[in-house]
Amino acid sequence: MNTVNKDLINSKWIEKGVKILDPMTTYIDESVVIEENVVIYPNCFIEGNSILKNGCMIGANSKILNSTIGENTKIESSWIINSEVGHDTTIGPMSHIREHCKIGNNVRIGNFVEMKKVNFGDGSKCAHLTYLGDADVGEKCNFGCGCVTANYDGKNKFRTVIGNNTFIGCNVNLIAPVTIGDYAVLAAGSTITQDVPSEDMGIARAKQVNKEGYGIRYILKNKD
Repeated sequence: MNTVNKDLINSKWIEKGVKILDPMTTYIDESVVIEENVVIYPNCFIEGNSILKNGCMIGANSKILNSTIGENTKIESSWIINSEVGHDTTIGPMSHIREHCKIGNNVRIGNFVEMKKVNFGDGSKCAHLTYLGDADVGEKCNFGCGCVTANYDGKNKFRTVIGNNTFIGCNVNLIAPVTIGDYAVLAAGSTITQDVPSEDMGIARAKQVNKEGYGIRYILKNKD
């Protein structure tokens, strides 16, 4: 996009009531559609067939490509690529939503979360440090930090299916293909390789063993 076109496009949207805080660092393609009461912070790229719906906010350093951002949704310093985000949702900072994700309404996706080909249900939360790929997540689910869907076996991609009102503890790995039922709980630190029925708890941890005196022996052995 050349500078002349950039300035003309930004001026057009400003005249229509879009609040662009720094037109000098904001880049909007001609194909983009923007509704009323949208706020765009500095250093943003809005590209392709993107739609910004009424009242949404695009925070600084964000990129929106071929994606729809719902009403009153906030995108904080994140990339949304070829995806759809519902209304009253918050994404970021530093999230990456890509390859045809569909994010529901009233959702919270926090910092350093990546999603790829994920359907993420209304009211669900994934606050930080998580990768979800090739997954269908129900409504009102909660993910602790450090969760991963292991969707690739080196040859094929497999899906993870998670029901409604499910609680996924911190540092849980879900080895696809696997299905988790409604109201299930996955204990923190588990590697889940089998289906967990509705209302059950899945626990998959090795038993802890404490070796008496091994700690100090190791430290002294490796001390300079």
